[in-house]
Parts: sequence; C-alpha cells; structure tokens
Amino acid sequence: MDFLWHKVSEKEKEDIKKQAKSIIDSFSKKLSKIKEMPEPLIERKEGERIEGKGREDDNFSREIMFDNAPDKDKDFIIAERKEW
Repeated sequence: MDFLWHKVSEKEKEDIKKQAKSIIDSFSKKLSKIKEMPEPLIERKEGERIEGKGREDDNFSREIMFDNAPDKDKDFIIAERKEW
C-alpha cells in the first residue's frame, strides 16, 4: 500500500531527496563515460518551411485556423507526412 497517497513525513522527504540525488549522480557518471559524438553532416536546401500570409485575430476561431491552413479538405487539415 506504499503507492497510495499519504502525507509525507520529514524523514520520507529526506529519503526521497537521497534517492533522487543517487539516481542523478549515477546517471551523470554514466553520461561522463560516453565519448563525444561528432555533429552529423546533414545538408538541406531548406531548413524550415516557408511561412505564408496568415490571418490574425485576438479571438481565435475554427474559421481562422482553417483559413491559415495551406492544405485542407472540408473539416480536415492536411498535414505534412515525412516530407523532411
């Protein structure tokens, strides 16, 4: 029944802090053993999508969202799929 909600005592708080510190220390030691990896050499013609002219309004609505979407089909916005 340790997994149910209960008020945490000061001793339990200290135990939790010690466990968390132990986990963090263990993780940082393992990270320090990893050799530095070189940056991947990926070259792309375009790094980001080209933004179009959108419509702004303080009152966000479904109509504005669909007006701003470049590709849509009735009630659906067609999103990119593996185009990067």
